[in-house]
Amino acid sequence: MGAENAHETGLAGRYATAVFELAQEDKSLDAVAADFAAIKAAIHASPDLARLVRSPAFSENDQSNGLKAVLEKMGVSPLTLKFVRLLAAKRRLFALEGIIAAFGRQLARLKGEVQAEVTSARPLSESETAELKRVLKSGLSREPRLETRIDPALLGGLVIKLGSRMIDSSIRTKLNGIRAAMKGQ
Repeated sequence: MGAENAHETGLAGRYATAVFELAQEDKSLDAVAADFAAIKAAIHASPDLARLVRSPAFSENDQSNGLKAVLEKMGVSPLTLKFVRLLAAKRRLFALEGIIAAFGRQLARLKGEVQAEVTSARPLSESETAELKRVLKSGLSREPRLETRIDPALLGGLVIKLGSRMIDSSIRTKLNGIRAAMKGQ
């Protein structure tokens, strides 16, 4: 169990490893991963939920009860609910998004996948996403898990982050390169 978890350190890594190992024992890794993806999406979609999770101004009781109501409505697994309430009790909810990211990396390692963060100027179509996955898989020899983001400031092209490696084919970067070259002459 330790080898695939060895890379996660710090507060988020320790909590992610704990919930990962419990989910493995429980045979609920996929359920917890789906719960975490839904929680992350909900936090990003709701400023009120984001504030409840991130702000130290709320009491442990307010955070725990508020999240319990939200998570029960979402239909998360018992392990996920217990884990998030534990974070509230320990006043560690501010680390939830980091824990979710660390859990995702551990799951990807276990499944032989690689996490790829893709930033584009506009949403990618299903066919573009499928083609990008195919190209990444052939280059990496591993299944990529895509996390997509939109940044209209890119103008066009893509920025792909694979672990600590970044592939930047954005038009903004190319224009900045041209500007820098022209200033240098």
